Amino acid sequence: MDSTRQLKIGRLIQKDLGELIQRQGLAAYDGAMVTVTAVRVSPDLGFAKVYVSVFPSNKAKDVKVKLDENAKDLRFELGQRVRHQLRIVPEIAFYIDDSLDYVERIDNLLK
Repeated sequence: MDSTRQLKIGRLIQKDLGELIQRQGLAAYDGAMVTVTAVRVSPDLGFAKVYVSVFPSNKAKDVKVKLDENAKDLRFELGQRVRHQLRIVPEIAFYIDDSLDYVERIDNLLK
């Protein structure tokens, strides 16, 4: 169970990181639309798992590689945005959120 502080920091990181990724534009990710769906922060607030949804989903692996390559730059820019709210900017790890693909597959099976 996440504490209230973890949830607040997760929402803050989700909002700001989503804006940073959107600002980079579609060209940075080969025309794929990237959305930050959730952020889970560790209890010591030093690590954040960032879940991203990618459309179209066949470009998900390429987008994840690019996000992993740019993780340090994104963390630095995130630190510039949240420097007055957080003492330590957490390390960032990106994960692909494939829940929409799963829902679509279940719908197709039920038809």
